[in-house]
Amino acid sequence: MVDDRKLAVLRAIVEDYVSTNEPVGSKALAERHNLGVSPATIRNDMAMLEEQGYIAQPHTSAGRVPTDKGYRLFVDRLSQVKPLSGAERRAIESFLAGAVDIDDVVTRTVRLLAQLTRQVAVVQYPTLTSSTVRHIELVPLTERRLMFVLITNTGRVEQRVVESAEAIEESRVAHLRAMLNACLDGCALVSAPDRVADLPEKLPAEDRPLAATVLSVLLESLVERHDEKIVFAGTANLAVADLSVGLREVLEALEEQVVLMRLLGETTDQSALTVRIGSENPYTGLQGTSIVAAGYGSGDKQLARLGVLGPTRMDYPVTMGAVRAVARYVSQILAAS
Repeated sequence: MVDDRKLAVLRAIVEDYVSTNEPVGSKALAERHNLGVSPATIRNDMAMLEEQGYIAQPHTSAGRVPTDKGYRLFVDRLSQVKPLSGAERRAIESFLAGAVDIDDVVTRTVRLLAQLTRQVAVVQYPTLTSSTVRHIELVPLTERRLMFVLITNTGRVEQRVVESAEAIEESRVAHLRAMLNACLDGCALVSAPDRVADLPEKLPAEDRPLAATVLSVLLESLVERHDEKIVFAGTANLAVADLSVGLREVLEALEEQVVLMRLLGETTDQSALTVRIGSENPYTGLQGTSIVAAGYGSGDKQLARLGVLGPTRMDYPVTMGAVRAVARYVSQILAAS
C-alpha cells in the first residue's frame, strides 16, 4: 500500500519525466515540488517505490523513471483529468458540428483527436447492430431511374441508384416509400431483411417488380457493414515519440484492424474511459504504448469507441480529458442528428 506522501513523490516523478524525458532524481524533486519533506526523506521514499516496482533506475547513477505499474497507480489515483479550456471546447464543437454525415463525423473526429493529443487517434465506426432505420427516401431521377436513400439514427447515409426495367410512376414511388417507412421506421438494421421479406406480397401485382428491385438494393446496402471498420490518424506523431518498442512493430499492429477493435472494445463498460498501459496490452507490438479510449453514442446507447495510442510516457491527465471531451461532443452530435 502506498501512503499519500509516497504517492505525491510518485506523482512528481511521473510529471517531471513526462515533461523532460529525463530520469528524475531526489534533488530535482526537492527543488521543483513543494513536497514538504527533506531530500533525504524523498530518497527513502524513492527507494521504497523502487522496491515495490513503481519506479526503476535505467542505469547506474541515474535518476528514476516510472514503470508501467507506476503509471497505473498514477492514473488510478488521479484526482481529476485536465479539463479543456473554453477556447478548446468551442473549437471542438464548431469543428465537429460542421460534419454532414457519419463518414464526415468520423473523419473530423480522428483528425481532431490527433491534433489535440499529438498521439495516434483511433475511431471505430458505429456498429451496424446498434443502428436503426430513421428514414428511407425514394427520389425519381429519370423515367426509369430513382435514388434510394437510407438514413440511420447514427447519421449513416446510404445512397444507391435504382434502375427499373419499365417506366416508374411517381404515385407508385410514393406508395412504396410510405410502406417502407411504415415498415422499417425504428427497426434495427440487422432485423430489416426479415421485416421486409413479405412486403412485395402486400402490393398490387403491377407494383411488385419495382418493390423487388428497391428491396434488393436495400439488402445490398445492409451487407456493406461498418462494424469492423476503424480509421486512424496521426501516425507521424510516432516518429517523435519515446517508444520502448520498435516503431515498425507499432505500425504493423496499427494495420491489424482486429487488434485495434479488441483493444478499443475489451471492457465491460463500453461508455467508460479506459486506460491500458504498456505491458497491460496483450499484443507484443503495442507493449511499449498506452491506449486511452472512451465510448460514444446516440442518447443512452453506446455505438462504438474512440481513443488515442501513444508512448507510455504520455500526459495522461491531458490525454484522458481530450478523449472524454471529444467522445461527449460526438455523442451530442449523433443524438441531435
